[in-house]
Amino acid sequence: MRPRLREKFEKELTSKLMEKHNFKNVMQIPKLTKICLNQGIGAGVADKKLIDTAVEEMSAIAGQKAIPTYSKKAISNFKLREEMAIGCKVTLRGERMYEFLDRLIAVSLPRVRDFRGISDKGFDGRGNYSMGITEQIIFPEIDIDKVSRINGMDVTFVTTAKTDVECHSLLTVLGLPFTKN
Repeated sequence: MRPRLREKFEKELTSKLMEKHNFKNVMQIPKLTKICLNQGIGAGVADKKLIDTAVEEMSAIAGQKAIPTYSKKAISNFKLREEMAIGCKVTLRGERMYEFLDRLIAVSLPRVRDFRGISDKGFDGRGNYSMGITEQIIFPEIDIDKVSRINGMDVTFVTTAKTDVECHSLLTVLGLPFTKN
């Protein structure tokens, strides 16, 4: 079964993007390529169990196994050595990507305290968008009673859009609630 958001995008939303940007061909319409979730655990240097719980939580949120990330350099001021686990990441593509985006928009973002929309300042100039989530407990997959430490995470949306304007309109059509300036 195909994700609900993907069906809606292919049937209804592509025509909106065609009209808005005057695309002559369907292949010019920007598409969502992947969603990358990244979580840095600074205290993971002192306590290895924090990395394990972060990987478990990230895997539950994404619906796909997360992998730990390791340091490349040794930094003595941070008591960091080479190849120490310092975070975790997961990259979502295809069906899982659309499932995650649908859950993020419909369930998780409305659970954020004092939510007024997400900032439109996270575009990189090449058609990608990054945003930060301050608490992992906004996701319904996380049991609040079992959380020992509240961590944030970064979410990056990688698209085939050429400009920030195209990326913004793509993500708006998909349902991301940007703030009205």
